[in-house]
Amino acid sequence: MFVSMCRTDEIAEGEARLCFVGDRQIAVFCWDGEYFALRNECPHAGASLAHGIIQGGTVRCRIHHWRFRICDGKYLDQENPRCDVPTYRTRVVDGEVQVACGE
Repeated sequence: MFVSMCRTDEIAEGEARLCFVGDRQIAVFCWDGEYFALRNECPHAGASLAHGIIQGGTVRCRIHHWRFRICDGKYLDQENPRCDVPTYRTRVVDGEVQVACGE
């Protein structure tokens, strides 16, 4: 099931927005003209990734600076798949960024 998170004009290129589906926090990013969604929680200390430092297709946690690839949530500081951040499929419909939350 896809859920509308925000309008496309509410997220500038290279920025993120914190969105909610019930009590679930989702970080929605606009990068290179596309929209990506990650669970809004660094697996290390639980910091918000929507409020992280975005640079070159990555987001860095503000607390301990762990880096994740925006397009697929991959943890980039070492090879450790257990530290990857879960992702959500996105689509744009009538100017709304939608995220698949029921999967």
